[in-house]
Amino acid sequence: MSEPRRPAAFRIEPAPEAKAGKEAGEDTRRPQAVRLDETVTVTPAEIDVFDSLEPAAAPPPPAAPARRSRLGTIFFAALGMLVSLAAGLWADRLIRDLFSRADWLGWLGAALTAVVALALLAILAREILALSRLASVEKMRQRADDAYERDDAKDARAVIDQLSALFHSHPDTAVGRQKIKEMEDDVIDGRDLLGIAERELLAPLDRRAQKLVLDAAKRVSLVTAVSPRAMMDVGYVIFEAARLLRRLSELYCGRPGFLGFLRLSRNVLAHLAVTGSMAMGDNIVQQIVGHGIAARLSARLGEGVVNGMMTARIGIAAISAIRPLPFRAVERPGMGDFLKALTQFAAKTDGNRS
Repeated sequence: MSEPRRPAAFRIEPAPEAKAGKEAGEDTRRPQAVRLDETVTVTPAEIDVFDSLEPAAAPPPPAAPARRSRLGTIFFAALGMLVSLAAGLWADRLIRDLFSRADWLGWLGAALTAVVALALLAILAREILALSRLASVEKMRQRADDAYERDDAKDARAVIDQLSALFHSHPDTAVGRQKIKEMEDDVIDGRDLLGIAERELLAPLDRRAQKLVLDAAKRVSLVTAVSPRAMMDVGYVIFEAARLLRRLSELYCGRPGFLGFLRLSRNVLAHLAVTGSMAMGDNIVQQIVGHGIAARLSARLGEGVVNGMMTARIGIAAISAIRPLPFRAVERPGMGDFLKALTQFAAKTDGNRS
């Protein structure tokens, strides 16, 4: 068995760069640690170097929210109180006149007044409940956007719980709610949780919404094709768009009520104005001509298809404005999804007429 080798000292030659620097007279020593109680001297040259560095751009300050004028609120509140006082005085005078004629007429008038008052209170309660539901859906959308940007799993789970509570009465979402409950603890990313909720809960409702839009577009194309007056065409398009907006709101958010319907209409019009969807004449005509549809349809049916596509575009804007979550994991519906089905329906209708 051989003896172990004894330790020995070896001379390590410096690297060529270090050796060349040493020959040139440069200081190749390693930088020494500076003690905290020592004074550090910075040369003017080093100060110039630091001054030449550009500072990091500060984030822009958040835009201040626009202050709403309270004059309109004060005006409508005062007007409502004045109308209420006038209605109360009119009812009091009416009941007194009925009592002066006969007691049973007075009691009948008082009972009818009580019924009207109770019905009015019920209507107001329903409107307030519908407005609160719409406000909660808008807050849910904002919270979902914030959770997606920060990838916050806690806020994402809270949004999913609100979404499941909103759709607890929809039979189309029963399977999706069960799947989310089974896999919720297995997913830790907020964005993935929101994507799963969008695919499982909103995708079935999106398919129903697209069917509602397509049916409305078909009705508009057919009615405006046989309508003899342009004013009737405009009136029916407005009527069908209003009915479509109400049905979509009932699908996604529940019954909106009258005030809620006005609020949704304003949101849809704002969405159309922002996306530029109202300027659609040339775009729709180019799509129809590009698909060779104009050569296969009569002039009246071609106008009906254009009106139907306008209704479809309003429906797409309504879906984007009413939907509780923005389109991320699910593809947003486009005009091409409705153009083929609508033109086939128009061609079939033209063939039956001929």
